[in-house]
Amino acid sequence: MKRLFLLWFATFIITVSFLVYQKLSGPTYPVRYKVEVGGETLKGKFSRSGDINDDLELVITTTSENLKADLVWQRYPIKDGWTTEAFVRQDGQLKAYLPKQGMAGKVEYRVEITNGGETVVVPHDEAAVARFKGTVPNLILVVHVICMILGMFFSNAAGFDALTGARQLKVLSRLSFGFLLVGGTILGPIVQKYAFDAYWTGWPLGSDWTDNKLAVGALVWLLAMIATWKSTPENKAGRWITVVAMIVIFVVYGIPHSIHGSTLDYETGEHIQVMMREVTSFLG
Repeated sequence: MKRLFLLWFATFIITVSFLVYQKLSGPTYPVRYKVEVGGETLKGKFSRSGDINDDLELVITTTSENLKADLVWQRYPIKDGWTTEAFVRQDGQLKAYLPKQGMAGKVEYRVEITNGGETVVVPHDEAAVARFKGTVPNLILVVHVICMILGMFFSNAAGFDALTGARQLKVLSRLSFGFLLVGGTILGPIVQKYAFDAYWTGWPLGSDWTDNKLAVGALVWLLAMIATWKSTPENKAGRWITVVAMIVIFVVYGIPHSIHGSTLDYETGEHIQVMMREVTSFLG
């Protein structure tokens, strides 16, 4: 009983930790900021993910009537010249909008905030990049996310089970492979088709890290499932392959989601893969 409790507890903690990391590390995670300008402290976040049907709204909440802000942006990665637009004041908020783009279109931008003769720039180190995508049906997206979570959960459980006695290895290996197969290699391309009008942009059609890493993860777990088809504690080869598969999933989920994803090439109209800049720290 103690072994079983520790196995599932460790599985839960590791899975949640990786999910939090994925949430906070991805290149479409909002730019969070906390800055002081002209004696006023401002904090909030600017989005880095937009819908192709709507302009992307950026909001600054302020109590100062003297505070002003400019949105400076250009299309990415072609760099066709910066455009500056002033934020407009509405009911105690300053608002500006990034113009909507086509599927996988990207815009890099920064916000210049001025108050009392002092100016700060957010992000302060380099411009943020926002990517626009199509609307994915909620049901498909929810099932995709749940399958990916359960895929890692059972991957961890199988790996820990292999290290501590291999008593449930056959079932756990099948569950891990099944959820990764459905969530990653079946629903993943469907989600991408809705969002970026392409089912697959990984090898050999492209170099999308998200597609490639999920394919590698599912393939490794297929091998682990085959190796543990007749699971017994004496099946040492199967147990070690399962541990390797768990480690591979650690690596897969350790790579920030969409970091090298689809990008609209404005000159050709095609989708290419470009590394998106990350802004993951709290700014200030």
